[in-house]
Amino acid sequence: MNLGIQGKVALVTASSDGMGKNIATALAAEGVNVVVFARSAEKLQGVAREISKQHGVKALAVVGSMLERADVAHLASEIKKAFGGIDILVLNTGRPPIPLRDAIDELDEDRWDEAYRTQLWSTINVAKTILPSMLGRGWGRVIAVTSASVKEPMSHHCLSTVFRAGITAYMKHLANEVGAHGITVNCVAPALIATPHRTGSAAYTPAQTEARSKLTPLGRMGSPEEICGTVSFLASMQAGFITGSTINVEGGMLRAIV
Repeated sequence: MNLGIQGKVALVTASSDGMGKNIATALAAEGVNVVVFARSAEKLQGVAREISKQHGVKALAVVGSMLERADVAHLASEIKKAFGGIDILVLNTGRPPIPLRDAIDELDEDRWDEAYRTQLWSTINVAKTILPSMLGRGWGRVIAVTSASVKEPMSHHCLSTVFRAGITAYMKHLANEVGAHGITVNCVAPALIATPHRTGSAAYTPAQTEARSKLTPLGRMGSPEEICGTVSFLASMQAGFITGSTINVEGGMLRAIV
């Protein structure tokens, strides 16, 4: 299926590695020019070169932190100089503090502050800076990567659930406010995805993988490609009547009917 987004421009945050890099690459495969944004200069430049070489699109690397207002302002300036603006904004963030704990054991204020800033505030900081420049283009897509634990809280995921629920609420507000400008705003909520660690090693042991696979009717873990496919569809022309929604990508782990 032709998604109809060839030649569009996408910004993908936290995209030097992992899910962000995978999403940027998937959009590039659809002919989308991409802006990758993260703190690691060397890795980010490598991602941009790889994407451009593999898919023949323009790929701009901008180094900075989603948490720093000056860095995000610089990002907006670089986008304007290179492309004039963006059409697709993918808000991907870092993970909550490790180790994961039950809610009753989350007593450390520093962990709460880190989780808030890394997940919720970083999302808001980028969106409030970048989204206004999209309003005059007549078309746009905003997609936030959250977590299925927002719908059905998972054990030990308190810090993730609380602030990603905040992202979901924020995105719903944005959807209501920018729809008249032709912009859709949605979330993709994954769980049980077999994503490698940053070191390149497997994220789970074989025993952990087997246990997690039993949590879904499909009897397996999900792949990064399945997340990227969902993001790419929400970025497409065909998804133009979907907004204010969350698409769960968790293999049927969620048991609720609605």
